[in-house]
Amino acid sequence: MSSSRRARIRWRELLLAGIRLEYGVLFVGLILISITAFGDILFEGDSAIEYTTRPTSDPVFALNQGIAAGRVQLKFDNAQGYLRSVLGALKIPVESQMAVFSKTSVQSFRIYPDNPRTLFFNDSTAVGWVPGGFIEVATEDAHQGVVFYSLAQQATGKPQFTRRNDCLGCHHTEETLGVPGMLAGSVFTDLDGKPLYDFGTYVTDHRTPLEQRWGGWYVTGATGSIRHMGNATVADPTNTKANKPYGFTLQSLRGKFDSDATLSPYSDIVALMVFEHQMHMVNLLTRIGWEARLDVVQQPKSNVTALLRPRAEELVDYLLFVDEAPLTDKIRGTSGFAEKFVAEGPIDSKGRSLRQLDLEHRLMKYPCSYMIYSAAFDGLPPEAKDAIYKRLWQVLSGNDKGAKYTRLSFGDRQAIVGILRDTKPGLPDYFRAVTH
Repeated sequence: MSSSRRARIRWRELLLAGIRLEYGVLFVGLILISITAFGDILFEGDSAIEYTTRPTSDPVFALNQGIAAGRVQLKFDNAQGYLRSVLGALKIPVESQMAVFSKTSVQSFRIYPDNPRTLFFNDSTAVGWVPGGFIEVATEDAHQGVVFYSLAQQATGKPQFTRRNDCLGCHHTEETLGVPGMLAGSVFTDLDGKPLYDFGTYVTDHRTPLEQRWGGWYVTGATGSIRHMGNATVADPTNTKANKPYGFTLQSLRGKFDSDATLSPYSDIVALMVFEHQMHMVNLLTRIGWEARLDVVQQPKSNVTALLRPRAEELVDYLLFVDEAPLTDKIRGTSGFAEKFVAEGPIDSKGRSLRQLDLEHRLMKYPCSYMIYSAAFDGLPPEAKDAIYKRLWQVLSGNDKGAKYTRLSFGDRQAIVGILRDTKPGLPDYFRAVTH
């Protein structure tokens, strides 16, 4: 790779004068225009990526084709329009619903604490909707990364999703690792849902302390003594020295607003935690995929291996929850999301799964991300997968004795390797060796 190209892979950003960061999730924020690591590739159409020109193969593109051919019909109702039908077609569970009341979205003028934006997700796709607005979708293409669409809430015979590259103003930034990606965030708001940045704002994932999570979100379930920012608003935004109004956890959304206007009366804490983990995982997978494709075109194979090694190390650390913020009390959901999530498997010969949840000390019972089964992982270039698998084996086999890996017990490592042996197609043969 040329020195000029490698220089462009350093993160850099260009902020519009006078515009503040507005953090959120999936079109929820960062009113930020950024030219980052791959900005020239994104907009000039590098032949290795061709983000804006290459035909996609993502789930929404496939759904559009099915609708156009008459194989799929979306049903429109007067309450939520196409929302329920879209979720069914994309196999996204209603139980995954999360509700955001911070005005940190492309549809922020519609959002209030009594009219929140609802989000739903599965392993590849996230769907957002505000009552009175259109449907937003972010979905993972195995080659290009996250692709954005919208769907008008108007009844028609064959509705079609429209690709929205304008969403990259918020979703192609340093916070998405310089690739078209996903964001999860937390910010206190005033009584109307306006974000209050002076009270603290955070981009969140599973490494974020829980006391910094879920500002601007409704949170339902049980958190015991755990403190977080959810469900809370600031009565006096001028008093920045006042104690922050750390939130409580609701059993349901009933009584907070007309929850009959949404598909579910929950904004499930387990769904929120899984979603936060998944958002950053998607970005890590996209970034290493893009770098591998660029390096393969421009570098000798020996150089590609060396160039990808640091990215693989970072990704594997996140994949194994090495820096996860610990739970200090039990977490419990109320929507049924946890049961739906766990049931998806796959399950090994001993009945174990990487989707099994802990929720007392950490998120997952076996600390290895279920996203290793995703289309985003399987669609990585061979060079990227090879780098990831080699690093993963170094850690799980105990060959890397770094202090940070002591959080992975011998039992954890054995279980993860055993589950992968039984459930992950294409796993390298060296994973069959005995772990120490």
